[in-house]
Amino acid sequence: MMTETTTPPTVHGTWQPAPPRPTLRFGSGLRYVLLGFPLALGAFVAASAGLSLGLGTLAVVLGVPVLAGTLATARRYAAWERGRAEAVTGEPLPAPRYRKATGGGLRGQVRALADPQSWRDLGFMFLALVQRTVTFALALTWTLGGLGELLYATWSWSLPRDENNGLLDLAFGISSKAADLGFHTAVGAVLLATAVPVIRALVALEVGLVRGLLAPRPAVARYGD
Repeated sequence: MMTETTTPPTVHGTWQPAPPRPTLRFGSGLRYVLLGFPLALGAFVAASAGLSLGLGTLAVVLGVPVLAGTLATARRYAAWERGRAEAVTGEPLPAPRYRKATGGGLRGQVRALADPQSWRDLGFMFLALVQRTVTFALALTWTLGGLGELLYATWSWSLPRDENNGLLDLAFGISSKAADLGFHTAVGAVLLATAVPVIRALVALEVGLVRGLLAPRPAVARYGD
């Protein structure tokens, strides 16, 4: 009686687990979100001024070097933002490939305007301000707002009061001072207890925009490949 033997499949190479992601520190994440807003505000002003001046003077040719300089500024700001994202996440974020502007003078500047990645960098300068206005406000609410609510009992005496005893009295007609203190203290405790995951989510949101617009775009496979 013959027995059938099976040969185990050949494994090409050895499987290695992916390296663990670095843990995001709360302080660095909070600093990243809070600093991002003033940076985005300055970038928005620079992009708005350069784009407006360039388009407004395009008919007299002066707009071409202005737009080319604005796109060059956008590329430098994009490189800075990629560096900030790498620092806060600990993960590499390579730069995309830009088109080389061959030739000098006006012809080279016109060719520089045909680089789509530079225009994505410029668009990021506008979109980042919208996003970071929201993330900045949420970060302040969950940190400074939470700390202020937690310490409400230490400074609530300075609030001007007429006939009501606080927010609970205005909203629900509860005029108990003890209930008002307990409510605000509880709100502060909840905000601070959830501050770490909230800040991580805000960092992920901002880094996601950086990766979506300022990182190399993934190659799209063609049908039939």
